[in-house]
Amino acid sequence: MNDTFTWIITGASRGFGRAIAERALRNGDAIMAAVRQPEALADLAERYAGTFATWQFDARDSELALPLVRAAVDRFGRVDALVNNAGRGIVGAAEEVAEADLREAMDLHFFVPAALVRATLPIMRQQGGGTIVQLSSQGGRMSFPGVGGYSAGKFALEGWSEALAGEVAPFGVRVMIVEPSRFRTGFNAPDVLGVVDAGPVYRDALAAVRADMRRADGVQEGDPARAADVIVDLVHRDEAPPLRLPLGAEAVERIGGSYTANLDALRRWADTARSTDFPDAPPSSRPAVASWAGSA
Repeated sequence: MNDTFTWIITGASRGFGRAIAERALRNGDAIMAAVRQPEALADLAERYAGTFATWQFDARDSELALPLVRAAVDRFGRVDALVNNAGRGIVGAAEEVAEADLREAMDLHFFVPAALVRATLPIMRQQGGGTIVQLSSQGGRMSFPGVGGYSAGKFALEGWSEALAGEVAPFGVRVMIVEPSRFRTGFNAPDVLGVVDAGPVYRDALAAVRADMRRADGVQEGDPARAADVIVDLVHRDEAPPLRLPLGAEAVERIGGSYTANLDALRRWADTARSTDFPDAPPSSRPAVASWAGSA
């Protein structure tokens, strides 16, 4: 791989996006930062005039994906890493989150990242390699009451990206799904976190969740700069990154607990599950699927 990379990063004005951009720029890489307000990154544009550019981008509009990728190639000649980072939390029960809000969350967390991947892959294939970094969440592997609207998009992103990883591996393109716990980004800030007005039915049931999400701002355990160091280092390595990368102690504990609980349930109901096959059917044998699942 080249020592110097070109990155496209969505949501680069704060949090993980900005931390990854700053770390990569210090590394000598080039950045195309896709943000709603390019002026928010004026300091980086001045400090890294030759290797940093911004592109006004609404991360809810998939029609903007191809122009963004073209702009990055026109400016820097290639795309070595795509970081789908832009995201926004939404808190509310399934009955409380309106369809428009749910669709917007799916656009932001799944459909637009998918459009950016589709726009970037021809470039990476032509180059003979590249890395797609999907910023998911511990909420992309396990969920809990009050965050279904957020987790829905992250679950979709993870399933789609797992299949993607197997499809693009023969072309030298790698996929890394990052699953952070709570990091000190703007995610829980009052002007970022979407909290649906509590209705009478779920007010008491979700009171603790709403309060916990609101009071987390500024006291999260995770350090975005440390996370950025890990992500940039893994993208630069010749060795393939992990398909899934939990970040933060809470992510390790919660995702690990979810795996254990699901495995216990699978074992408990395994005989019942097996009993639904035709008795004389031969065992399933799908080598391609088994091979990829094993490597993931």
